[in-house]
Amino acid sequence: MPTDKITLPLPDDWHLHLRDDAMLAAVLPATARDFGRAIVMPNLKPPVSTVAAAVAYRARIRALLPPASDFQPLMTCYLTDVTTPDELRAGHRDGVFVAAKLYPAGATTNADAGVTSLAKLHRVFETMQTIGLPLLVHGETTDPAVDVFDREAVFIDTLLMPLRRDFPALKIVLEHVTTREGVQFVSEAAGPTAATLTPHHLTINRNAMFERGIRPHMYCLPVAKREAHRAALRAAAVSGNPRFFLGTDSAPHLRAAKEHDCGCAGVFNAPTALACYAQVFAGQGRLDRLVDFASRFGPAFYGLPVNTREITLEACAEAVADDWPTPLGPVCVFVPPGGLRWRRSASP
Repeated sequence: MPTDKITLPLPDDWHLHLRDDAMLAAVLPATARDFGRAIVMPNLKPPVSTVAAAVAYRARIRALLPPASDFQPLMTCYLTDVTTPDELRAGHRDGVFVAAKLYPAGATTNADAGVTSLAKLHRVFETMQTIGLPLLVHGETTDPAVDVFDREAVFIDTLLMPLRRDFPALKIVLEHVTTREGVQFVSEAAGPTAATLTPHHLTINRNAMFERGIRPHMYCLPVAKREAHRAALRAAAVSGNPRFFLGTDSAPHLRAAKEHDCGCAGVFNAPTALACYAQVFAGQGRLDRLVDFASRFGPAFYGLPVNTREITLEACAEAVADDWPTPLGPVCVFVPPGGLRWRRSASP
Protein backbone atom coordinates (compact mmCIF):
# COMPACT_ATOMS: atom_id res chain seq x y z
CA MET A 1 0.00 0.00 0.00
CA PRO A 2 1.13 3.63 -0.42
CA THR A 3 3.16 4.95 2.48
CA ASP A 4 2.04 8.57 2.13
CA LYS A 5 -1.75 8.14 2.25
CA ILE A 6 -4.32 5.87 3.87
CA THR A 7 -8.12 5.66 3.76
CA LEU A 8 -9.87 3.97 6.66
CA PRO A 9 -13.34 3.67 8.18
CA LEU A 10 -14.06 6.66 10.39
CA PRO A 11 -12.29 5.90 13.69
CA ASP A 12 -13.80 6.07 17.17
CA ASP A 13 -12.16 7.60 20.22
CA TRP A 14 -12.41 5.17 23.13
CA HIS A 15 -11.20 7.67 25.77
CA LEU A 16 -12.13 11.35 25.58
CA HIS A 17 -12.61 14.34 27.86
CA LEU A 18 -15.07 16.94 26.57
CA ARG A 19 -15.54 18.97 29.78
CA ASP A 20 -18.78 20.97 29.94
CA ASP A 21 -20.44 24.32 29.23
CA ALA A 22 -18.30 26.78 27.20
CA MET A 23 -15.32 24.43 26.98
CA LEU A 24 -17.53 21.60 25.74
CA ALA A 25 -18.99 23.82 23.04
CA ALA A 26 -15.53 24.93 21.94
CA VAL A 27 -13.74 21.56 21.76
CA LEU A 28 -16.55 19.23 20.63
CA PRO A 29 -16.18 20.11 16.91
CA ALA A 30 -12.59 18.85 16.85
CA THR A 31 -13.69 15.35 17.86
CA ALA A 32 -17.00 15.30 15.95
CA ARG A 33 -15.14 16.07 12.72
CA ASP A 34 -12.68 13.16 12.90
CA PHE A 35 -14.46 10.44 14.91
CA GLY A 36 -17.73 8.58 14.59
CA ARG A 37 -18.17 7.80 18.30
CA ALA A 38 -16.36 8.57 21.52
CA ILE A 39 -16.36 7.20 25.06
CA VAL A 40 -16.93 10.37 27.09
CA MET A 41 -15.22 10.56 30.46
CA PRO A 42 -17.47 11.37 33.44
CA ASN A 43 -15.06 13.38 35.62
CA LEU A 44 -17.04 16.60 35.72
CA LYS A 45 -17.82 18.62 38.83
CA PRO A 46 -20.01 17.09 40.15
CA PRO A 47 -19.13 13.74 38.55
CA VAL A 48 -21.47 11.90 36.20
CA SER A 49 -22.27 9.13 38.68
CA THR A 50 -25.97 8.49 38.03
CA VAL A 51 -28.15 7.59 35.07
CA ALA A 52 -29.91 10.95 35.29
CA ALA A 53 -26.63 12.86 35.21
CA ALA A 54 -25.43 10.87 32.19
CA VAL A 55 -28.67 11.45 30.30
CA ALA A 56 -28.44 15.18 30.98
CA TYR A 57 -24.77 15.36 29.96
CA ARG A 58 -25.45 13.43 26.75
CA ALA A 59 -28.27 15.83 25.92
CA ARG A 60 -25.94 18.81 26.39
CA ILE A 61 -23.41 17.25 24.02
CA ARG A 62 -26.00 16.39 21.38
CA ALA A 63 -27.50 19.88 21.54
CA LEU A 64 -24.15 21.35 20.47
CA LEU A 65 -23.72 19.14 17.40
CA PRO A 66 -24.59 20.50 13.93
CA PRO A 67 -27.89 19.11 12.60
CA ALA A 68 -26.10 17.00 9.98
CA SER A 69 -23.61 15.44 12.40
CA ASP A 70 -23.89 11.71 13.13
CA PHE A 71 -21.30 11.76 15.93
CA GLN A 72 -22.36 9.58 18.88
CA PRO A 73 -21.28 10.33 22.46
CA LEU A 74 -21.06 7.12 24.49
CA MET A 75 -21.62 7.74 28.18
CA THR A 76 -19.83 6.33 31.21
CA CYS A 77 -20.60 6.12 34.91
CA TYR A 78 -18.14 7.60 37.40
CA LEU A 79 -17.71 4.95 40.08
CA THR A 80 -17.69 6.06 43.71
CA ASP A 81 -17.63 4.20 47.01
CA VAL A 82 -21.43 4.35 47.07
CA THR A 83 -22.25 3.36 43.48
CA THR A 84 -24.93 0.68 43.51
CA PRO A 85 -25.37 -2.32 41.23
CA ASP A 86 -28.94 -1.19 40.54
CA GLU A 87 -27.73 2.16 39.14
CA LEU A 88 -25.39 0.44 36.70
CA ARG A 89 -27.95 -2.19 35.78
CA ALA A 90 -30.55 0.49 34.99
CA GLY A 91 -28.10 2.60 32.98
CA HIS A 92 -27.00 -0.40 30.95
CA ARG A 93 -30.57 -1.62 30.39
CA ASP A 94 -31.68 1.79 29.14
CA GLY A 95 -28.75 2.19 26.75
CA VAL A 96 -27.22 5.06 28.72
CA PHE A 97 -24.06 3.56 30.24
CA VAL A 98 -21.68 1.99 27.73
CA ALA A 99 -19.04 1.51 30.44
CA ALA A 100 -18.12 2.52 33.98
CA LYS A 101 -14.95 4.41 34.91
CA LEU A 102 -12.74 3.60 37.88
CA TYR A 103 -10.71 6.51 39.19
CA PRO A 104 -8.68 5.79 42.32
CA ALA A 105 -9.59 8.70 44.59
CA GLY A 106 -7.29 11.64 43.88
CA ALA A 107 -5.41 9.99 41.01
CA THR A 108 -6.03 12.68 38.39
CA THR A 109 -8.18 15.66 37.37
CA ASN A 110 -11.52 15.70 39.22
CA ALA A 111 -10.88 12.29 40.76
CA ASP A 112 -11.42 13.34 44.37
CA ALA A 113 -14.80 11.59 44.43
CA GLY A 114 -13.27 8.36 43.11
CA VAL A 115 -12.96 4.95 44.72
CA THR A 116 -10.99 4.63 47.95
CA SER A 117 -11.00 0.81 48.05
CA LEU A 118 -11.82 -1.75 45.37
CA ALA A 119 -13.22 -4.02 48.06
CA LYS A 120 -16.14 -1.62 48.47
CA LEU A 121 -17.26 -2.32 44.90
CA HIS A 122 -17.19 -6.11 44.71
CA ARG A 123 -20.96 -6.28 44.20
CA VAL A 124 -20.68 -3.63 41.51
CA PHE A 125 -17.97 -5.58 39.69
CA GLU A 126 -20.03 -8.77 39.94
CA THR A 127 -22.98 -6.97 38.35
CA MET A 128 -20.83 -5.49 35.59
CA GLN A 129 -19.40 -8.93 34.86
CA THR A 130 -22.89 -10.41 34.63
CA ILE A 131 -24.37 -7.77 32.34
CA GLY A 132 -21.25 -7.28 30.21
CA LEU A 133 -20.57 -3.66 31.15
CA PRO A 134 -16.86 -2.80 30.62
CA LEU A 135 -14.75 -1.40 33.44
CA LEU A 136 -12.43 1.42 32.31
CA VAL A 137 -9.48 1.79 34.66
CA HIS A 138 -7.23 4.73 35.42
CA GLY A 139 -4.42 2.46 36.48
CA GLU A 140 -2.33 4.35 39.01
CA THR A 141 -1.88 3.85 42.72
CA THR A 142 -2.36 6.94 44.86
CA ASP A 143 -0.02 5.76 47.60
CA PRO A 144 2.16 8.84 48.26
CA ALA A 145 5.12 6.60 49.04
CA VAL A 146 5.21 5.33 45.44
CA ASP A 147 7.27 7.28 42.91
CA VAL A 148 5.10 8.99 40.28
CA PHE A 149 6.86 7.07 37.50
CA ASP A 150 6.11 3.72 39.18
CA ARG A 151 2.44 4.22 39.97
CA GLU A 152 1.08 2.31 36.98
CA ALA A 153 3.30 -0.71 37.52
CA VAL A 154 2.49 -0.85 41.25
CA PHE A 155 -1.25 -0.51 40.56
CA ILE A 156 -1.10 -3.43 38.15
CA ASP A 157 0.72 -5.66 40.62
CA THR A 158 -1.25 -4.82 43.73
CA LEU A 159 -4.77 -4.06 42.47
CA LEU A 160 -5.39 -4.86 38.81
CA MET A 161 -4.02 -8.40 38.75
CA PRO A 162 -6.16 -9.44 41.76
CA LEU A 163 -9.18 -7.75 40.18
CA ARG A 164 -8.61 -9.62 36.92
CA ARG A 165 -8.31 -12.90 38.86
CA ASP A 166 -11.41 -12.33 41.01
CA PHE A 167 -13.67 -11.36 38.07
CA PRO A 168 -12.48 -13.51 35.15
CA ALA A 169 -15.31 -12.55 32.76
CA LEU A 170 -15.32 -8.81 33.52
CA LYS A 171 -14.39 -6.67 30.52
CA ILE A 172 -11.45 -4.50 31.62
CA VAL A 173 -9.76 -1.68 29.71
CA LEU A 174 -6.50 -0.33 31.12
CA GLU A 175 -6.75 3.21 29.85
CA HIS A 176 -3.88 5.31 28.49
CA VAL A 177 -1.33 2.59 29.21
CA THR A 178 2.18 4.05 29.64
CA THR A 179 4.56 1.26 30.64
CA ARG A 180 6.13 -2.01 29.53
CA GLU A 181 4.41 -3.57 32.53
CA GLY A 182 1.05 -2.33 31.28
CA VAL A 183 1.66 -3.72 27.80
CA GLN A 184 2.71 -7.07 29.26
CA PHE A 185 -0.32 -7.27 31.56
CA VAL A 186 -2.78 -6.54 28.76
CA SER A 187 -1.05 -8.92 26.34
CA GLU A 188 -1.00 -11.83 28.77
CA ALA A 189 -4.06 -11.37 31.01
CA ALA A 190 -6.76 -14.01 30.97
CA GLY A 191 -10.28 -12.88 30.21
CA PRO A 192 -11.52 -9.93 28.12
CA THR A 193 -8.77 -7.36 28.61
CA ALA A 194 -7.77 -4.39 26.46
CA ALA A 195 -5.90 -1.07 26.57
CA THR A 196 -6.12 2.31 24.91
CA LEU A 197 -3.01 4.06 23.60
CA THR A 198 -2.79 7.84 23.30
CA PRO A 199 -1.05 9.95 20.64
CA HIS A 200 1.10 11.69 23.23
CA HIS A 201 2.33 8.58 25.02
CA LEU A 202 3.27 7.14 21.62
CA THR A 203 5.24 10.23 20.60
CA ILE A 204 6.90 11.59 23.76
CA ASN A 205 8.90 10.25 26.65
CA ARG A 206 9.39 11.97 29.98
CA ASN A 207 12.24 14.11 28.64
CA ALA A 208 9.68 16.13 26.69
CA MET A 209 8.47 17.72 29.94
CA PHE A 210 11.97 19.08 30.63
CA GLU A 211 13.29 20.15 27.23
CA ARG A 212 15.33 23.30 27.96
CA GLY A 213 12.99 24.10 30.85
CA ILE A 214 9.57 23.04 32.12
CA ARG A 215 7.13 22.18 29.30
CA PRO A 216 3.70 22.20 30.98
CA HIS A 217 1.82 21.27 27.80
CA MET A 218 3.60 17.91 27.80
CA TYR A 219 2.42 17.17 31.34
CA CYS A 220 -0.36 14.61 31.63
CA LEU A 221 -1.48 11.85 33.99
CA PRO A 222 -0.26 9.21 33.85
CA VAL A 223 2.99 11.01 33.12
CA ALA A 224 5.08 9.94 30.14
CA LYS A 225 7.77 7.44 31.10
CA ARG A 226 11.28 6.48 29.92
CA GLU A 227 12.03 5.89 26.23
CA ALA A 228 12.04 2.11 26.75
CA HIS A 229 8.39 2.30 27.81
CA ARG A 230 7.47 4.44 24.82
CA ALA A 231 9.11 1.87 22.54
CA ALA A 232 6.99 -0.84 24.14
CA LEU A 233 3.83 1.19 23.55
CA ARG A 234 4.69 1.75 19.89
CA ALA A 235 5.41 -1.95 19.40
CA ALA A 236 2.04 -2.81 20.95
CA ALA A 237 0.21 -0.27 18.79
CA VAL A 238 1.52 -1.67 15.51
CA SER A 239 1.52 -5.32 16.61
CA GLY A 240 -1.90 -6.16 15.22
CA ASN A 241 -2.97 -7.38 18.67
CA PRO A 242 -6.71 -6.56 18.94
CA ARG A 243 -6.35 -5.83 22.65
CA PHE A 244 -4.72 -2.47 21.83
CA PHE A 245 -6.75 0.28 20.22
CA LEU A 246 -7.17 4.03 19.87
CA GLY A 247 -8.04 6.26 22.81
CA THR A 248 -6.78 9.84 22.68
CA ASP A 249 -7.32 10.88 26.31
CA SER A 250 -7.67 14.37 24.81
CA ALA A 251 -8.09 16.61 27.85
CA PRO A 252 -8.40 20.36 27.27
CA HIS A 253 -7.18 22.91 29.79
CA LEU A 254 -6.79 26.63 29.20
CA ARG A 255 -3.26 27.69 28.36
CA ALA A 256 -3.33 29.89 31.46
CA ALA A 257 -4.24 26.91 33.66
CA LYS A 258 -1.36 24.85 32.25
CA GLU A 259 1.21 27.65 32.45
CA HIS A 260 0.72 28.10 36.18
CA ASP A 261 2.60 27.53 39.41
CA CYS A 262 0.49 24.37 39.83
CA GLY A 263 -0.36 23.54 36.23
CA CYS A 264 -3.14 21.13 35.25
CA ALA A 265 -2.43 17.64 33.92
CA GLY A 266 -3.80 16.96 30.45
CA VAL A 267 -3.00 17.13 26.75
CA PHE A 268 -5.48 18.48 24.19
CA ASN A 269 -4.85 16.44 21.06
CA ALA A 270 -8.28 16.07 19.43
CA PRO A 271 -7.42 18.23 16.37
CA THR A 272 -4.14 16.38 15.68
CA ALA A 273 -4.72 12.90 17.08
CA LEU A 274 -5.31 11.01 13.84
CA ALA A 275 -2.34 12.69 12.18
CA CYS A 276 -0.17 11.70 15.15
CA TYR A 277 -1.27 8.07 14.95
CA ALA A 278 -0.65 7.96 11.20
CA GLN A 279 2.82 9.43 11.73
CA VAL A 280 3.62 6.79 14.36
CA PHE A 281 2.42 3.86 12.25
CA ALA A 282 4.17 5.16 9.12
CA GLY A 283 7.36 5.70 11.11
CA GLN A 284 7.19 2.09 12.31
CA GLY A 285 6.68 0.88 8.74
CA ARG A 286 3.21 -0.49 9.61
CA LEU A 287 0.79 2.03 8.15
CA ASP A 288 -1.20 -0.96 6.91
CA ARG A 289 -2.13 -1.83 10.51
CA LEU A 290 -3.55 1.59 11.38
CA VAL A 291 -7.00 0.66 10.06
CA ASP A 292 -7.41 -2.15 12.59
CA PHE A 293 -6.03 -0.14 15.52
CA ALA A 294 -8.06 2.99 14.74
CA SER A 295 -11.28 1.64 13.23
CA ARG A 296 -11.88 -2.05 13.99
CA PHE A 297 -10.42 -3.32 17.26
CA GLY A 298 -12.31 -0.87 19.49
CA PRO A 299 -15.75 -1.56 18.00
CA ALA A 300 -15.09 -5.30 18.23
CA PHE A 301 -14.30 -5.06 21.95
CA TYR A 302 -17.42 -3.00 22.64
CA GLY A 303 -19.65 -5.10 20.38
CA LEU A 304 -20.43 -2.26 17.97
CA PRO A 305 -20.32 -2.10 14.16
CA VAL A 306 -17.47 -0.49 12.27
CA ASN A 307 -18.38 2.95 10.95
CA THR A 308 -19.31 3.07 7.28
CA ARG A 309 -18.04 6.56 6.48
CA GLU A 310 -14.37 6.88 5.58
CA ILE A 311 -11.55 9.33 6.23
CA THR A 312 -8.27 9.79 4.40
CA LEU A 313 -5.00 10.79 6.03
CA GLU A 314 -1.96 11.89 4.03
CA ALA A 315 1.65 12.87 4.52
CA CYS A 316 2.40 16.56 4.06
CA ALA A 317 4.90 19.28 4.69
CA GLU A 318 5.03 20.25 8.36
CA ALA A 319 1.48 20.83 9.60
CA VAL A 320 0.70 23.88 11.70
CA ALA A 321 -1.49 23.53 14.81
CA ASP A 322 -2.46 26.89 16.24
CA ASP A 323 -3.97 27.35 19.68
CA TRP A 324 -7.61 26.26 19.85
CA PRO A 325 -9.83 29.26 20.64
CA THR A 326 -12.47 29.11 23.36
CA PRO A 327 -14.57 31.88 24.95
CA LEU A 328 -12.53 31.35 28.11
CA GLY A 329 -9.12 31.69 26.45
CA PRO A 330 -6.84 29.64 24.19
CA VAL A 331 -6.06 25.94 24.58
CA CYS A 332 -2.71 24.61 23.36
CA VAL A 333 -3.02 21.88 20.70
CA PHE A 334 -0.62 18.95 21.04
CA VAL A 335 2.10 18.57 18.42
CA PRO A 336 4.80 15.92 18.90
CA PRO A 337 8.45 16.90 19.21
CA GLY A 338 9.96 17.31 15.77
CA GLY A 339 6.69 18.45 14.24
CA LEU A 340 3.68 16.87 12.58
CA ARG A 341 3.86 15.80 8.96
CA TRP A 342 0.49 14.14 8.46
CA ARG A 343 -2.98 15.63 8.11
CA ARG A 344 -6.56 14.80 7.23
CA SER A 345 -7.01 14.93 3.48
CA ALA A 346 -9.59 17.29 2.05
CA SER A 347 -10.99 14.42 0.00
CA PRO A 348 -10.59 10.61 -0.11
